[in-house]
Amino acid sequence: MAFRFLHTADWQIGKPFGNVPGDAGAELRLQRIRTVQNIAKLARDRAVEAILVAGDAFDSNEVSDRTIARTLEALEPFSGVWVFLPGNHDAALAHSVWTRMREAGLPQNVVIADQPIAIDEWNGAAVVLPAPLRRKRESVDQTEWFDSAITPEGCIRIGLAHGSVAGRLPGSADATNEIPEDRATRAHLDYLALGDWHGALKIAPRTWYSGTPESDRHKANDSGSVHLVEIARPGAPEQVETISVGHYFWLRRELELVDGSCNAALEALAALPYDHRRCVVALDLIGTISLSERYRLGCELKAWEARLHHLEIDDSRLIDEPTSDDLDAIDTVGFVRLAVERLRAKASDANGAEAEQARMALRMMYLDHVAHGT
Repeated sequence: MAFRFLHTADWQIGKPFGNVPGDAGAELRLQRIRTVQNIAKLARDRAVEAILVAGDAFDSNEVSDRTIARTLEALEPFSGVWVFLPGNHDAALAHSVWTRMREAGLPQNVVIADQPIAIDEWNGAAVVLPAPLRRKRESVDQTEWFDSAITPEGCIRIGLAHGSVAGRLPGSADATNEIPEDRATRAHLDYLALGDWHGALKIAPRTWYSGTPESDRHKANDSGSVHLVEIARPGAPEQVETISVGHYFWLRRELELVDGSCNAALEALAALPYDHRRCVVALDLIGTISLSERYRLGCELKAWEARLHHLEIDDSRLIDEPTSDDLDAIDTVGFVRLAVERLRAKASDANGAEAEQARMALRMMYLDHVAHGT
C-alpha cells in the first residue's frame, strides 16, 4: 500500500531577522507562519497521510506563547498527522517549546517525536523512526538505533533526523550532529527525511534534505520548497516531487562598476526576475565611480529601497574617482579649488584610511554643492 507524505524542516518560526529592521523584518517573521499554513493547505489538497517536520520548527525554545499559538493555528487546514522532531534550535530540553506546547494542550493529530520511539499512526502501513536532539550538539549519533528498530512486517520504514551527513554537505557547512551517509541502507529505510541543511538536496541513497520552506539567507541552495514523497511499497524507489512554497526571494548581486557610471547596478536591479515586493536583495558593489554618478546612484537606490521588500547595500569596495567635471562643479578657482586639488592628489596617492578620508571629503563637498546648487 502506497504511503504519501510531505517532508519539511527548518521553519525556524520566531527567527528575529535582526539585520532587517522595522516593518520589513516583522513581515519576514510573520510570513514564516503564513507559509506553514500554505504547507497545511497543500497537504490537504494533495491528500497526503502525514507531514513530517525534520527539526527546527522553531528558531529557539524561547519563542513567545503567542508565536506557539499562531503556529498551531496555522496547522489547522491539514487534519492528518503532523510529526514534529526537535532539532538543534528547538532541542527537547527538560523545559522547551515542546513541553510548553503540551502544557497548553496539543491537537490530537500533532505528535511530538521527542523520544527515540517508533511512531505508527497509519495502521501498520508506515512507521516513522525519529532521532530527536535533546541538546544543541549531540556527541553520539542519534540515528544509530534505527538499525535495530523492529517494525511490523510489510510496513514502510521512514527515518526522521536533524543533522549533517558526514563529509557530504556542500562547501563549509557545519558538521554537527553527524549522521552516517549510509544510515538509510544500514537501517533498511525506505526514506530518510533530514533537516538542518536549508536547501533541497538528495545527499545519499534514499536520503533527502527538504530545506527550509521560507528562505532566510542570501545563499544559492535551492531553499523555499517542500518534498511531496510517495513510496509505493517497502523497498520501492521513493518518488519525490519538490514543490515551491516560499514567498520571499533572497537574492545577491555582486557587480563591478568599470566605466565610472552606476548603470550596471541599476540594470541589475531592473532585471530581477521576481515581483520586487517579494525580493530581499543584497547588492555588493566594487570598482570606481565618479562623484556625479555616486550621487545619482544614491538617489536611485533610495527609490529601489521603497520598491523592494528589503535592500542591503555594501559599497565599501566602491571607490570614488572624481572627474574633471566633478571637480569643476565644486569650484574652479581660488582657495576651494586648491583644497580640491590637494584632496584629489591625496585620494590618488595615499593609502588606507588617509586616502579614504580624502575621498569622503571630496564626496561631501560635491554633495554640498549639489544640495545648495552652487
